[in-house]
This record gives sequence, structure tokens and C-alpha cells, in this order.
Amino acid sequence: MTLAMPLGSRWQTGLLAASLALGASGTWLGLSNSVQGESGLTCRSGSIPMRRLELVLGMSRKGKVDVGDAEWAAFLEREVTPRFPDGLTVLSGFGQWRGASGAVRREPARIVLVWAATAPDLEARVEAIRTAWKTTHDQESVLRADGWSCVSF
Repeated sequence: MTLAMPLGSRWQTGLLAASLALGASGTWLGLSNSVQGESGLTCRSGSIPMRRLELVLGMSRKGKVDVGDAEWAAFLEREVTPRFPDGLTVLSGFGQWRGASGAVRREPARIVLVWAATAPDLEARVEAIRTAWKTTHDQESVLRADGWSCVSF
């Protein structure tokens, strides 16, 4: 749909505000019989709000051979799985980022996705994984993204 009104008109501002309000309430998304948790997220019936954690771990090392599959599997078994035994997903990817030196680095990566209930030790478990990866694999950083998702099993 094309709007003939000038950008920023009161009509468009009102439409945007209404859309945001409907989206926030879940009505716009067709969510009914919903569950709302501490996240403020409204989920459809049959799903629950859970924390979504994403870690992006670079597989390259300065002046050394990239982390191989066996070394990755050992890290996953030793550091990640014990902290999230209920389940997780690992994706292989490729990324790039600008390091402290200012140079753009390109490297293969592993993306660890975890959906977890909020718990008092959740922060410590996630940070322990990040610290272990940086320390044992000579990494400058590990990207972390946090969010909420409506989850059903």
C-alpha cells in the first residue's frame, strides 16, 4: 500500500503508534490465550517465554591453525553441554569483524543458540563459556546476543 501523505504526518504517526501498540499487546500478531512472563513478551497459547542466548565463537587463531572439528567437539562437551544440558543448537557460519587493531578479520565461526529459563546462575554459566573460549582459543572476543522468544516443544 502506498501512502500519499507526507512522511511524518499526524495520520502516519497515529498509524505507526497504533501498529506498535497492537504489536506490543499481541493483538496485531494474532496471539490469544497468551502467557506473559517477566520478559513482558506475550506468547501464544502452548508456548512460553524463554531467554534466547546466542554466542558467536570465532574459529581462527592468530598465527596458529584454525580450531578443528575435534577441538570444537571437545570444547562443546567440556564447557557448553554441562552448563546447558537441557539442549542447545550449534550452527556453522562465517563472519567478519573489526578487531582492536582496526583490521577487518574474516573467519569461520560456530554459533551456539540456547533457549533457557531464567535462573540465578544463568549469567555466570554464559560468561564462563565466553571466558573459556577466549582463554583457550586466543580470541579477542566472543559475540553475545540476548533476547526473548516464545518457545514450544
